[in-house]
Amino acid sequence: MQLNECFRLLQLFMLGRYMSLSSYHYGKMADLQRVTRAQVAEHNTNSSVWMCIENQVYDLTTFLDQHPGGSEVLLKLAGHDATEQYEDIGHSTDARLMKDKYLVAEIVDEEKMTYSNDGEELFEKETIEAENK
Repeated sequence: MQLNECFRLLQLFMLGRYMSLSSYHYGKMADLQRVTRAQVAEHNTNSSVWMCIENQVYDLTTFLDQHPGGSEVLLKLAGHDATEQYEDIGHSTDARLMKDKYLVAEIVDEEKMTYSNDGEELFEKETIEAENK
């Protein structure tokens, strides 16, 4: 990794309110498949655990037994948007970077949500667009 790329990643990390480091995914975002929230919802069993965090979709099936908080926490959120819960816990930088290896997709543009800076409130894209008119 070149110094300029490292500096850019650090800038993105520091400006996390606009884009999380994991969302940047080292320039591979264009390669990700796009899925709907309904497709994510189909992955809600211990044999297939998908969840959304900031419009990114993670397949955490192989991580169930390794999760420090226990598999039950992940299973409860399987198939759902877990942004608020993920931010509430206050995951470490290592945990945030580690989740990159489980990134499998991103939510289609029409269903993306906008998140507040603290991750506590979710706003539907249409609501934000209507307020900005």
